Amino acid sequence: MNYLAHLFLAGDGDNARLGSVLGDFVKGDPAGRFDAGICEGILLHRRIDRYTDAHPSTGQSRKRFSQRRRRFSGVIVDVCGDHFLSRHWHRFSRRDRTSFIEDAYDLLRRHRGILPARLNRILPMMIEEDWLGSYLHLDRVGVTLDRIAGRLSNGGRFKGAIREVEEHYGRLEADFLRFFPDLVEFVCGADRQNPGSEPTPIGLRLELP
Repeated sequence: MNYLAHLFLAGDGDNARLGSVLGDFVKGDPAGRFDAGICEGILLHRRIDRYTDAHPSTGQSRKRFSQRRRRFSGVIVDVCGDHFLSRHWHRFSRRDRTSFIEDAYDLLRRHRGILPARLNRILPMMIEEDWLGSYLHLDRVGVTLDRIAGRLSNGGRFKGAIREVEEHYGRLEADFLRFFPDLVEFVCGADRQNPGSEPTPIGLRLELP
């Protein structure tokens, strides 16, 4: 899952939501470096990533991509996860998606003083280009994938991955709709095992076909 899904799954608390984003930027044990709630959000981010990687439906999604892009397939599936969450937002949340995203940007602005340097550098671009909101649009998914590929060694071979997303779109969407409710249940189960954590997720409704 990418930024939007991690924010959604983090719950309502500011610290948990901050940790959900910092999970992509903080390595090693976060204890002692951030408040306890932020640390829990970072650790939840990592548990979500492990669960996602191991789920049969995301494994099936990765296999849909050509051998040329197979090593990049995990990134493709993560970014597409935010696209499908955006597309089906009303099935999973009572919150308005646009206001949810604006709240997330405001949260990051207000806490710039504790953000890792790399996140601080990209935050103005993230907000100006509305990365979280843009995932709704497939052409912007393609731009995001090409931008990530451009940062990788030999990333040129991964560029243009959106063409394969378009080819397999219906099957990838079906994979996501099988997977995401399981992920929500997993995260809610993690909350039950950790009574001191902030509630997850926001406005859950899970109205699936």
